[in-house]
Amino acid sequence: MKAISLLGVGICGGALIAAGCRKTNFVDKMAFKSAINNYYSTRQDCVWPSPVKFPVQADTSNYEQTKGYDALTDTGFLVRKAAEKKRFLIGSKQVNDYDLSDKGRSSWTAEQTQPGYGNFCFGHREVTTIDGFSPADVSDATQYSVSYHYDVAGVPGWASTVEMKTAFPGVAMDMSGQQSAVANVVKSDSGWQVNSVTPTD
Repeated sequence: MKAISLLGVGICGGALIAAGCRKTNFVDKMAFKSAINNYYSTRQDCVWPSPVKFPVQADTSNYEQTKGYDALTDTGFLVRKAAEKKRFLIGSKQVNDYDLSDKGRSSWTAEQTQPGYGNFCFGHREVTTIDGFSPADVSDATQYSVSYHYDVAGVPGWASTVEMKTAFPGVAMDMSGQQSAVANVVKSDSGWQVNSVTPTD
């Protein structure tokens, strides 16, 4: 019986080798998560997609123009002053002048390459789940396309108010926990590095 069993094992082993048997592929998804989080750790999410400059003036009759500034005024980051803007031949219109308050200056993130410009930032993105990667059937590739979901970490109280989320839909979306993206990660001597990130929502 023992001889038969050993023979069976030998045949089975031979069959596996003939079929191209190899060890199960393994890709460390946590290494991808760490690489993407490192990439995000130096990139803050801010209320505006690009830096702005203060003081700024907005037409009081244009809600889309004033809603963001008014929400930031309610947080204490801006001061608002009513004014009147003269218009050639057609009279004048009511405007609001907005500028940074002392509280706002302490939370302001200045843009180093554009003097006078800056933004109000509220945290950085953090991966919640790694959903998949490609190529999925190769364990020793030097480049992968990684799909994942993320949330925003380190959000201060002022950014999570209903008023801020209403005035800045991008802020609400970033904190929804439903955002997804695809990162292109490349293997380097120091581990995985993010080459590019593409939103998928």
